[in-house]
Amino acid sequence: MSIRSKVIWMDGEFVPYDQANIHVLSHTLHYGLGVFEGIRSYKQVGGGGAVFRLGEHIDRLLDSAKMCMLKVPYSYEELFQACVDTLQKNELEEAYIRPLIFLGEGAMGLGARNNPVHVIIAVWNWGAYLGDEGLQQGVRVATSSFTRHAVNANLQRAKVTGHYVNSILARYEANDNGFDEAIMLDHNGYVAEGTGENLFVIRGKTIKTPAITNILGGITRRTAIEILQHNGHEVIETQFGRDALYVADEVFMTGTAAEVTPVREVDRREVGPPGPVTRMTQDVYLRGVRGEIEWMKPLLTTY
Repeated sequence: MSIRSKVIWMDGEFVPYDQANIHVLSHTLHYGLGVFEGIRSYKQVGGGGAVFRLGEHIDRLLDSAKMCMLKVPYSYEELFQACVDTLQKNELEEAYIRPLIFLGEGAMGLGARNNPVHVIIAVWNWGAYLGDEGLQQGVRVATSSFTRHAVNANLQRAKVTGHYVNSILARYEANDNGFDEAIMLDHNGYVAEGTGENLFVIRGKTIKTPAITNILGGITRRTAIEILQHNGHEVIETQFGRDALYVADEVFMTGTAAEVTPVREVDRREVGPPGPVTRMTQDVYLRGVRGEIEWMKPLLTTY
């Protein structure tokens, strides 16, 4: 998988890929105070491309910046249009979109607050985040020894670049131990999320997902809840321990990158192949983002 493209949108201009550079003393590179989004566009059944829930992603990007006291020099409308323009400039109908807001070079130290704020938008082709086999057959996950950030240790609702060191270490650990992904618990021992995905657990007719207290409230998570409700299922947002995963009939993960990925094994306890609820959710999602589900069409920005 290559992340190369023709151009990257950088501070209001399109810059050739190899020229989209920053200074090595950029503040965010050293201290991790930057915010970002992960967005996807999909090729539509009738031709052309469309971005899924673009407005909500831009809202969350700006909310993250506000929480981190980063003064963004572009409006919602400008960032929205820049995402679409970047896709068109790169002639991509299906792509992953990465807006990033970060502090450039200038002063150093944790108290520096007047460095220039930069914004970039990059796009590239990206397939199944956890692999095509994982998307079809399910992935193997393990509970991480790394605890997710405590609620008052950072900004849970913000997608901050530095926060993801926690997730990277958990992912490295899981992969090194032979698993595809990690499950992270919160500081009280309750299930929180994957390293970059939200979780759903099904036992009988009960569908649970962690409440938005110890997790990042994912946009794909919200979509999965809407799909389940639209198909007659109730979703309970609540806390639960990892033992609920061990006895679940079905488990799946959601995320813009991961889409809807089944889980077939947790901590060497077999969950089994993707079940009917997981398959339905995945099928509706993957068809909906491509313009095949009528009630989901308003969530698409075509270009």
